[in-house]
Amino acid sequence: GDRIATVSPSWGGAGEPALRWRYEQGVKRLEDIFGLEIVPMPNSLKGEDYLYNNPQARAEDLMTAFKDKDIKGIIANIGGDDSIRLLPYIDFDVIRENPKIFMGYSDVTISHLFCHKAGVSSFYGPAILTDFAENVEMDPYTIESVNRTLFSNEVIGEILPANEWTSEYVEWAEGNKTRRRAMQKNAGVEVLQGSGIAQGRLIGGCIEVLEFVKGTELWPEEKYWENSILFFETSEEKPAPDLIKYWLRNYAAQGILRKSKGIIFGKPQDEKYYDEYKEAIQLAMKEFNIEDLPILYNLNFGHTEPKFILPYGALAEINCDKGTFTILESGVE
Repeated sequence: GDRIATVSPSWGGAGEPALRWRYEQGVKRLEDIFGLEIVPMPNSLKGEDYLYNNPQARAEDLMTAFKDKDIKGIIANIGGDDSIRLLPYIDFDVIRENPKIFMGYSDVTISHLFCHKAGVSSFYGPAILTDFAENVEMDPYTIESVNRTLFSNEVIGEILPANEWTSEYVEWAEGNKTRRRAMQKNAGVEVLQGSGIAQGRLIGGCIEVLEFVKGTELWPEEKYWENSILFFETSEEKPAPDLIKYWLRNYAAQGILRKSKGIIFGKPQDEKYYDEYKEAIQLAMKEFNIEDLPILYNLNFGHTEPKFILPYGALAEINCDKGTFTILESGVE
């Protein structure tokens, strides 16, 4: 029964005529499966050219959605690569004074950091055009994650690995809407290093997008990294393993890795560079003598389907002995 706003803070594909069916399919799932009322924000479906040329219009939609007392949650249509251009148009007081559920992933990391700067927890999770509009039907793993995280006051609990995963590219053509993507067996969580149990508060996002905000007012204050559990994942651009190494060296040089309690890494899209990423991560840790930092690898979040949801700021636990990841608080209480 709640009203949910849809927004396009980055790419405007949801408004393209050839992709409008995809948006409508995602909306129908939100209505039918979760009983929600969906309201697109005024600029969100104006197409990619308009939204690219008017970042202020994208920011205006975010502000409109947060200010509207009848809107209980906001879900991003899709990611992209230029949400950082919204920064001059964001009123952080509007977000701070109107806390509500906000969800998305990829370049939506920037909007999560808008929320973070305003002191509001948000949710790194499914988007309209991808997970909600999945061909044929939504994945039960994603449905369960949405219900457990957003529709319950109970502690979220242990996040079990998905049995299967897919990154198969099937063109978003309406003629393909009945074609299921091929699923592959999931190997589950790997413990890359560390022992025992570590607990900390969640902070992170798409590791490439986080590079956009270093040195800006959006970069979290030094104290916030203390006692954190970092979550990182890579996009469909599949960055070279050396870039992962370079970026982690920066986190180490800033002192962030020593302040944190552990790291979880999402499954790489298509599992490309699966082993090479592991080697890059372990090398960076060795170089800075932090080989005891608990690190889990191959979790089902980010640019992979199905996916679970990560609430920013929630207390989470890495158990290296059992190879488990648990969120110890409710997402919405």
